[in-house]
Amino acid sequence: MSVWTVTGYKPYELGIFKKDDQAVIYIKKALENELRRLLEEGLEWLLISGQLGVECWAAEVMLQLKEEYPQVKLAVLTPFLNQHENWNEDNQHNYEVLLAKADFVDSVSKLPYTSPAQFRNKNQLFLHKSAGLLVIYDEEHPGSPKYLWNMARSFQQNQAFEIRQITFADLQFVAEEEHSKEIDWQ
Repeated sequence: MSVWTVTGYKPYELGIFKKDDQAVIYIKKALENELRRLLEEGLEWLLISGQLGVECWAAEVMLQLKEEYPQVKLAVLTPFLNQHENWNEDNQHNYEVLLAKADFVDSVSKLPYTSPAQFRNKNQLFLHKSAGLLVIYDEEHPGSPKYLWNMARSFQQNQAFEIRQITFADLQFVAEEEHSKEIDWQ
């Protein structure tokens, strides 16, 4: 079974504070491009932990792609129970809509947040359950994805595990490509 994990930055790590920020469109397009490649290669399950930002955006893109690829499934495995309880109302609502559309939802830890070990446990489980990691991460701009990135790089040394990385340069390319499509050449 082909399972891939997606992760990346949280919105604030990218300077995104509004849902309709233009950058989100470009990030989603970059994710769509990679997810389409994975779907063509046989992707069956997309696995996320449900964190705001890249993970939820990837899930939204995947749910749209399900119209073309109805066989693909979305799993949301949170690191602990009620991870969204301290989010603002809008984020909570969007997250709950996403969970309702997911094919599988569960929590790795059956407790609310107790320690950073819950994140490590989630990361280890994701690595062992996935064929690869799709990550929006730029090593020159560390942030929350660095933990899973570092674990995946280490895991990859002893296991057949693929990492597909989208960097800031890749996002810039997508933005320029999308912008050029918008220009009226007539």
